[in-house]
Amino acid sequence: MSVATLAVWKFTSCDGCQLSLLDCEDELLTLAGRLRIVHFTEASSAAEPGPFDVSLVEGSVTTPDELRRIAEIRAQSRILVAIGACATHGGIQALRNFADVAEFTSVVYASPEHIATLATSTPISAHVPVDFELRGCPIDRRQLLDTLGAFLAGRKPDIPNTSVCTECKRRGTTCVTVAEGIPCLGPVTQAGCGALCPAYHRGCYGCFGPMADPDIHALLPILRVNGMSTDDIDRVFTTFASGAPEFARRSRDE
Repeated sequence: MSVATLAVWKFTSCDGCQLSLLDCEDELLTLAGRLRIVHFTEASSAAEPGPFDVSLVEGSVTTPDELRRIAEIRAQSRILVAIGACATHGGIQALRNFADVAEFTSVVYASPEHIATLATSTPISAHVPVDFELRGCPIDRRQLLDTLGAFLAGRKPDIPNTSVCTECKRRGTTCVTVAEGIPCLGPVTQAGCGALCPAYHRGCYGCFGPMADPDIHALLPILRVNGMSTDDIDRVFTTFASGAPEFARRSRDE
């Protein structure tokens, strides 16, 4: 039986999604007989050249060098999977898309002329075709393992496109908004996390990004009734998935 090759790549990010892969531990040992990691700087300095059967890409594109690298990685990868909010929606660093990056660099760095950066932070799909996206900050390890297992089994991974609310129903979690008046983005956020935050009596903060066709206009009055100011709403929609067009259009929905 042939052994597939896996490469893991870091772009602009915090490494949290790569750590989610390392956290799989025992499950990775189970996959080891059929999947060989040939490039993963977070785990080993050893690296083999492509082509690769599967590439996992964490992080957003924020520098000219990353523009070049993502094109090269795509060319060498049979399947490319974007992992995490940065890779799927630009991440927290996409806040730069609404401001003046030159001003930021002039304030933060003593010699801003040495900083090579783009004016925007963009998802991987903005530059190359992406086969699958695993969302979240960080990604859900169960989704990651299912995606790798699906590749080895020759099937499509099970990636939901419904809302977090459906996961609350499945696990029997009482709606935190209805029962406790806690603001929650679950009705407009894509499922996949297992409704983790509502299970701990916290509102969903949208790290998985928008679900398919979210009705944000209907959610806004509910957020206000539950105590969120305009500034609060602005912040919650411009955090982990601020680069998502559906969340970026929120101001026009009001």
